[in-house]
Order: sequence, then C-alpha cells, then structure tokens
Amino acid sequence: MKQIEEIIRNTTEEEQEKVDWTKAWSTKYPVLATYQKEVDIPKYAAEIRRMFTELQEDYNYSEQDAMLVLKDILAHEYMDNRPKKNKKRK
Repeated sequence: MKQIEEIIRNTTEEEQEKVDWTKAWSTKYPVLATYQKEVDIPKYAAEIRRMFTELQEDYNYSEQDAMLVLKDILAHEYMDNRPKKNKKRK
C-alpha cells in the first residue's frame, strides 16, 4: 500500500493527463471498454453535471475539488451498500 501512496504523491498533473485511464482500468474491468456502446451516456452525464455544478456553487469548490468529492461519494456509496461477502469461519 505504501508503494501506491508514494506513486500517487509523486505523480504530477501533467503525467496524469497523459494517461488514458479508461483504457488502463479496462484491462482489469472490461466493462470500461464496452459501456460506451450500450449506455445512454448523455442521460447520466447531464445528472452528473448537475450535481457537479451544484457542489461548486453550494460549497464554493473548484472544478477539481467538486469532481474529487463526487468521485469519493460515489465510491463510498458503492462500498457501503454492496452486498457483503460471507466470511468463512474456521
């Protein structure tokens, strides 16, 4: 975990912008390479844009901060509400 944290700390914005994150993550999560052909993206994009703009206005967040907050809320909603895997007791 420390290696990942160190890479994050040492990666510049310019380096991040060069990465095709969808392509990179699609090697692990194939749906990222195919959803564009299946999902009504404008429908979801409009709602995300509304929430993004609302966060900026309500909390005076920068664009980047609003994006990071939305991503964090989405991640927590997923992690906190997914079905729990049964832990096998020995």
